[in-house]
Amino acid sequence: MAKNDPTQTNTPEDAQDAAAEAAETVEAAAEAPREGASEAAEATPEGSGAAAEGGEATPEEALAQMEEELAQARDAVLRAQAEAQNAARRAEQDVEKARKFALERFAGELLPVIDNLERALESTVGGDESIKPIAEGVELTLKSFLDVMNKFNVETVDPQGEPFDPNLHQAMSMVENPDVEPNSVIAVMQKGYTLNGRLVRPAMVMVSK
Repeated sequence: MAKNDPTQTNTPEDAQDAAAEAAETVEAAAEAPREGASEAAEATPEGSGAAAEGGEATPEEALAQMEEELAQARDAVLRAQAEAQNAARRAEQDVEKARKFALERFAGELLPVIDNLERALESTVGGDESIKPIAEGVELTLKSFLDVMNKFNVETVDPQGEPFDPNLHQAMSMVENPDVEPNSVIAVMQKGYTLNGRLVRPAMVMVSK
């Protein structure tokens, strides 16, 4: 008959069997949490690795990123300093050019006055003695004028007998002349002038072929 039949009286053997079954049940219930914890423990390293890969960067990675950003910032500072120095240098050059050539237009306006004084002085050559004082006065005026121009670095370009230079001379005509080297200035029709080395007006010349 079945052990749990209420009509039967439990024998000592039956009681021992029941106690053994109860002990197995309790032991199985106690083992279940341990197995679950063991499985969780085995799964934890993989889960933590995944979190490390997809989560925040490691200290080494963070340090490397900060060093890279610092290098970029230093490079930007150096570039900004170089640009500032170039801008300052260009500004200084512009100021220097403005100072050196501020009188360029003024000097150019005065050149016809010098030309007229030279023509007036040439017209007195071989004239009467009565106009000699006038010629001397014109000569002194021209000399004073040229001294003032030279004081401000306005220099005369008078290339008589020199090789033709297209940077300073303007050829008005070419004439055959076997007595001089070809491409030489044989006559100056109008003198030229420079200001601090910059051409204000080219010299108008006659050149030999």
